[in-house]
Amino acid sequence: MLADMISLTVDGPLATCTLSRPPVNAIDEEWLARLDAVLAELERAREVAALHIRSSERAFCAGADLALMGAHMGSPDGRTHFVAFVREIQRVFARLERLPQVTLAEIGTNALGGGLELALACDLRIAAEGARIGLPETGLGLLPGAGGTQRLARIAGQAMAKRLILGAEVLSGTQAAALGIVHWAVQANDLAERARTIAHRIASMPPDAVAAAKRCIDATVVPEAPGYEMELEATARLLGQDGTQRRVRAFLAKRR
Repeated sequence: MLADMISLTVDGPLATCTLSRPPVNAIDEEWLARLDAVLAELERAREVAALHIRSSERAFCAGADLALMGAHMGSPDGRTHFVAFVREIQRVFARLERLPQVTLAEIGTNALGGGLELALACDLRIAAEGARIGLPETGLGLLPGAGGTQRLARIAGQAMAKRLILGAEVLSGTQAAALGIVHWAVQANDLAERARTIAHRIASMPPDAVAAAKRCIDATVVPEAPGYEMELEATARLLGQDGTQRRVRAFLAKRR
């Protein structure tokens, strides 16, 4: 069932979204459709002030399902299909970003590639000190095409985005906090309780005030639409390259 992949519970002004696609919350079409449905429900829940996103699996989110990519990258039609899928990820993550609620991502272990792009679409991020956080797509001959180049540059600055994306650098939670990519880094044993405390504190605020304040803060930086289109165009081009396909196949073979 789709609801088993991502569950939503609402307790007064606090909603909790739990990502539950074993083993690592890889993003496929069904998982993305379920997240989209959850966000649609929250858009109507004006009494909810905060959304806490967490994982029940061994990764927060491993990003786009590479097996899905591997099945589509060998032909022009397949690559077109996969780019359309990445465009849909962009749309759903933008919907998350626009929610009236304050959103908090709890990163217990890995948030790599599309998993970090999901977290970057949230307002706030808390991570375990030892979590692995990064956008390593260039190592596969790709780029973070679900909003990663745009949001990381806005959050951490263009210079830091270039360092992390161009070098496919993976950070610990502690390092990510020092660079402003996550807001808090705490010991793994304390993460769940600390995340709940933060979420409850935000949820205790008047929902209308929180939503209005969020809108005003977001208005200070308007995303440039061409940047997102550039991501899609580059993703389409890179998927067709032999080197990218070879790296992805090697990665999938190693994982198996």
